[in-house]
Amino acid sequence: MTDEKSRRQVSRRRYSGEFKTEAYGLAEQVGVSGAAKQLGLHESQLYAWGKKARYEASRSETEKALAIENARLKRQLARQEEELALLKKAAAYFAKGLK
Repeated sequence: MTDEKSRRQVSRRRYSGEFKTEAYGLAEQVGVSGAAKQLGLHESQLYAWGKKARYEASRSETEKALAIENARLKRQLARQEEELALLKKAAAYFAKGLK
């Protein structure tokens, strides 16, 4: 069974934010199960998108700005860690040549 799964690649569909918003709006109008059938989605997807939309709506602008800044700082830290690792390798290489 695991061999069968590993041979078969499962691709995930990506939906735009606009599609998700419209799909959730449809779910509010006709119900989650009806919208899921019309759009060919699982009901759980619509519930998850709705939960995320409600969470995003409740977050303050300050929280959103802090989250964006936090993500930027994490990317910067990762980039600097890579640079430091490269510099350590270069220092070790050149130190070998001095011996």
